[in-house]
This record gives sequence, C-alpha cells and structure tokens, in this order.
Amino acid sequence: MPQIVAFQNLTLCRSCRATNRIPAKHLADTGRCGSCKAPLGPADEPIEADSSNLLPIIQEAKVPILVDFWAPWCGPCLAAAPEIKLLAKEMAGRALVLKVDTEAHPDLAELYQVQSIPNFAVFRGGKLVMQRSGVAPRAEMRRWLEESAKNPRPSSV
Repeated sequence: MPQIVAFQNLTLCRSCRATNRIPAKHLADTGRCGSCKAPLGPADEPIEADSSNLLPIIQEAKVPILVDFWAPWCGPCLAAAPEIKLLAKEMAGRALVLKVDTEAHPDLAELYQVQSIPNFAVFRGGKLVMQRSGVAPRAEMRRWLEESAKNPRPSSV
C-alpha cells in the first residue's frame, strides 16, 4: 500500500547549507536545522504555490495566508511583486505569502474563480476569508492579514 506523504517545504540552512524539510503547518514557526541545529526562521519570502502544495498549506497553516494570483505577462502583477516580497519578510512568523502563477496553474485560478489579475485571496483556518482583484498597497495587504488573524470569519473588502 503506498504511503501518503504530507507536503513539506524544502529550506536551506543559512549556516551549513543543509536541506531541511518543513511541514506546511510549521512554515511560520522557528525551528532548528536537522544537521547543525542552527535556528531556522519562519518563511520570510513568497512561496511558489502549485496544485501539489497550495491546498495542504491553506489547510495546515496556523497563521493567515495571502495568496497572490499573478502571471508573468501582467504589468501590474510585476509592479506589485516587490511589495509582495517585502510583505512576506515583514509578516514572517505571523502570516504566509504564497504566489500562484495563473498561466502555469490555470486549474487553481479556476478553483478560486480568478477572472482578473493580480488577484489577492486571504485564507485562515483552511477557509477563504476575503478576495479582491487589483493592485493594493502593502499596508492594505498587511491589514487584511492582521484582521484575519483577529477575526477569521469571511468578510468583504
């Protein structure tokens, strides 16, 4: 009988460069390298999401998640990318930031009814709590995450 393995993110230790497997539920936690025992910080960069890892991360994460649905040809998406990266660093340990390339993963765009990009969705406790299209300032995206951490019920923004 085949064994089902839960999604795990691969992270390089900054001290010894060893590869560490981080389960989805621990992506926002501080851990230790399996080889050298150096601290491994929480995810502080956007995580490239696809059909194999998006749902496990959404379902298992203990913190709010911002998903950026984008495409490489989209000018506003490319303009928002540096702000998305800064948001991931700023919210490390308190939220996760994922990026879904809608060209490479149209199934995910269809699943979340993404009709225009950039499109941002916030998840908490495995549920979609808000979604909107169009570029937004980093402060507004931070507010979405902070509010969903306080109140995980669905809302319209």
